[in-house]
Amino acid sequence: MLTLALLPGYLGVASLKQSYRLVAANYRSTFPRLCSYQQWMARLHALSSVISALLQATTQQLNSSTAFYLLDAKPLPVCHPVRHRRVRLLREEGAWVGKTSKGWFFGFKLHLLRHMDGRIVNLVLTPGNWDDRAPVLVLLEGVEGGVTLGDLGYRGKERAAEWAEEVGMLVLTRADAPEKKFLLAQVRQAIETSFSQWWYKFLDRVFSRSWRGLWNTVQLKVIYYNLCHSGTLSQ
Repeated sequence: MLTLALLPGYLGVASLKQSYRLVAANYRSTFPRLCSYQQWMARLHALSSVISALLQATTQQLNSSTAFYLLDAKPLPVCHPVRHRRVRLLREEGAWVGKTSKGWFFGFKLHLLRHMDGRIVNLVLTPGNWDDRAPVLVLLEGVEGGVTLGDLGYRGKERAAEWAEEVGMLVLTRADAPEKKFLLAQVRQAIETSFSQWWYKFLDRVFSRSWRGLWNTVQLKVIYYNLCHSGTLSQ
């Protein structure tokens, strides 16, 4: 079940259905007892707790890690912009209109805390219209202090004071250190390059038809990313 579920990244496809079809058409000998797509999805959803446990294992903090992180939020649109007003997919599960620097979208936001080495440490999925700062305390759970860089969506002295008091985390944006804005921008860009390539290749569209399917898909792709990043899997 899980081996097949981790294949979209390896095969270079965006959805579980595309991955299943490729395996069914070309790798039947590797999966001789391959069930139907519907049966496989039902069994995969039944393993939601196992997927969550595997995600937790791949995002665990290393004791020797430097406490330096990045905060980021990425849009997960469920449709093309022309269909924003008509689409019903996942609307009752929280999909909503949001805006990024590149324009409007309808769907969700994936909020991420990443270590400076590129590994994803924590993630939260919210409706598309949520403020980027709203889930920060949840993202920082389990992280013991340090310094985190964020874009201007995380600026605000009151929020920064709250995060410092609650979890001992210093969150910096260009607005907090204008004299170092070019240095901060260079650091963020260097860390984000490989991650952004992965993001737009595998996670910039929603193909799931339910909240559980969406969350499982996101978790599986983050698991694959972290396993590749650690060298456990080859890309």
